Amino acid sequence: MRVLQICAAYKPAYIYGGPTMSVSMLSEQLTKAGIDTKVYATTANGKEELPVQPNQPLNVDGVTVTYFKRITKDHSHFSPALLKKLWCTVKSFDVVHIHAWWNLVSLFSCLIALMRNVPVVVSPRGTLSPYSFQNKNIGVKWFIHHLLGKPLLQRCSIHVTSGRESEAIIALIKPRNITNLPNFVKLPADLPGAAQSLAVLKLIFLSRIEEKKGLDLLINALPFINFPFSLTIVGSGEKTYVDELKALVRRNGDEADVYWIGFQNDKKFEILAQHHLLVLPSHDENFGNVIIESLSQGTAVLVSPFVGLADYVVSNNLGWQSELNAAAIGNMINFIHGKQDELNRIRASAPAKIAADFNEANLVAQYVNMYNNIING
Repeated sequence: MRVLQICAAYKPAYIYGGPTMSVSMLSEQLTKAGIDTKVYATTANGKEELPVQPNQPLNVDGVTVTYFKRITKDHSHFSPALLKKLWCTVKSFDVVHIHAWWNLVSLFSCLIALMRNVPVVVSPRGTLSPYSFQNKNIGVKWFIHHLLGKPLLQRCSIHVTSGRESEAIIALIKPRNITNLPNFVKLPADLPGAAQSLAVLKLIFLSRIEEKKGLDLLINALPFINFPFSLTIVGSGEKTYVDELKALVRRNGDEADVYWIGFQNDKKFEILAQHHLLVLPSHDENFGNVIIESLSQGTAVLVSPFVGLADYVVSNNLGWQSELNAAAIGNMINFIHGKQDELNRIRASAPAKIAADFNEANLVAQYVNMYNNIING
């Protein structure tokens, strides 16, 4: 089996958050399992370009990756070189796996693969959710969707990472089939530390800082908290938006209790383990890698109903769910503060649960089975 992964951005372009890490983990695990896996990506790294040699296959942590220059610096990521290479080589692959949708790499790669009669599976990674359609460039998205996107997607297989994402896809298109498989999430081998005192409840937000993540709601929830707490904000985002949020913290009078420590990579698991509760009040989240990362360290989670893993969290008693408004979030944090026994139970039991449910060998077998089903029709 020969699998081609196509994504606008591949590691080390960590500025794009979870999807970049999920695609790289998938590619690495497939390669380790003996599946012939190649990656085509652009040199995108935000407004900058990755310092890599374009158009040359490179070994990136065991995976053969070819980066191609893009001629647009925005989220369209237009790369004629990638598309030309794809046209010439796509017939040598058994299946093409495209990640994300609202960019010209994904759209035109899908068109080329279908024109060349190679099966395609698309992982939208949240880009086909109702929130995505209603958030930015609404008119342009609907025009592109009806003109090109919908006809293409209905000839593809779709990979989703939650039941919620599957429902959104079914409401939008009728693809060949839909497969629900979780992301690969890279977890540390070391066991998390012991439970900590609740004298001060340590809250943490860890994600890209953008409007979709609901950090403004969490900040506005802080005045509702009626006990000593701290909030550590881990992540980066557009400076203008981050400055607006910092000003909001000051206006609310919580500046002394909030710590902005920026993007963390190597230390993020250590930081997660040092906190009692991860809060992710996202407006839209097709999966939520950080939920798995947090629980792997025994740190309980509080999520909105719009996080893909919300049902998993609640059904397995690994955390709580809150309505998406500041008062509800603040009141739920007050409720959780009184549940020290529950927090300690989650700290003790969650790491083993996550290790079992997100076992890499089992996930690889499921992805290979998905590819086989797509290849064999």
